[in-house]
Amino acid sequence: MLSVSARVTAAAHIGAVVIGRNEGQRLIDCLTSMQGQVGRIVYVDSGSTDGSQAAATDLGAEVVALDTTVPFTAARARNAGLARLMEHAPTPELVQFVDGDCALDPGWIPAAVAFLAAHPEVAVVCGRRRERFPEASVFNRLIDREWDTPVGEARACGGDALMRAAALAEVGGYNPGLIAGEEPELCVRLRAAGWKIWRLDAEMTLHDAAITTVGQWWQRARRAGHAYAEGAALHGAPPERHNVAPTRRALLWGLGLPLLTLAALVLWWPAALALLLIWPVQVLRLWRRYGDGAQALAMTFGKLPEAQGVLTYGWRRLTGARPALIEYK
Repeated sequence: MLSVSARVTAAAHIGAVVIGRNEGQRLIDCLTSMQGQVGRIVYVDSGSTDGSQAAATDLGAEVVALDTTVPFTAARARNAGLARLMEHAPTPELVQFVDGDCALDPGWIPAAVAFLAAHPEVAVVCGRRRERFPEASVFNRLIDREWDTPVGEARACGGDALMRAAALAEVGGYNPGLIAGEEPELCVRLRAAGWKIWRLDAEMTLHDAAITTVGQWWQRARRAGHAYAEGAALHGAPPERHNVAPTRRALLWGLGLPLLTLAALVLWWPAALALLLIWPVQVLRLWRRYGDGAQALAMTFGKLPEAQGVLTYGWRRLTGARPALIEYK
């Protein structure tokens, strides 16, 4: 095991960017979990009113407060944190991005750094993100399962990941205009530049979704639909076809099928009844595949808010409306 001094030396070339807004105790837990694991911590605050900035300062983090006159996005916040890390030497070789509602596992940084050292072609490495309170609600439990994606080479990462600073600089960092889906979009550009993304079978972070109502779940799914549509608009052309398939599924199930059912109800109600039966059949099919009735229901009826998100993006693009965050907590 490394001595304390050796661990501090090893962490000197690693910086961290934490982003948040009114995370309260979750932010304190996040920053505390990172003490001694990285050389510098930059906390980027997006208009908090709960004392987050003072708490971060007390815990030794450098604080960047975003201009409140410019629309907040997670991508913009991460870029601001990265810029602060790179302002003066010695600049970090690696940057750990963490959302403010997550706590870092003590074994993650050593495992991730060792992997990157052995794989110079990999720009981004992520691990297992788990829900802190999966038993708190069915929505938290579903999100916990959502995080459990395959290990190995991946097409994208999430908000928590260790990245090479040089690779980020090569592709220009995150796209600050995206209100969601900024990590997969970044990974599209990194892969196009020849880099690889990798997911390890290692504990990385504990996340606190804190979703307890249908309304929160709906907003989160709506945000996902918006991200699908915007990602497809940016990188949907061949060969990438980024987010094209999920955008089509959202429109088919969340818009096309309901409209077709309403039309059939007006023209010939037995056809509408037959169309309505497609929903329970789909739920049963997914239940059989995944072995979880709640997951099957969420995957099926989640297409409704996803379609709303797709339409929201389309309307904003058509009218030139100013992008706005879709928040669920």
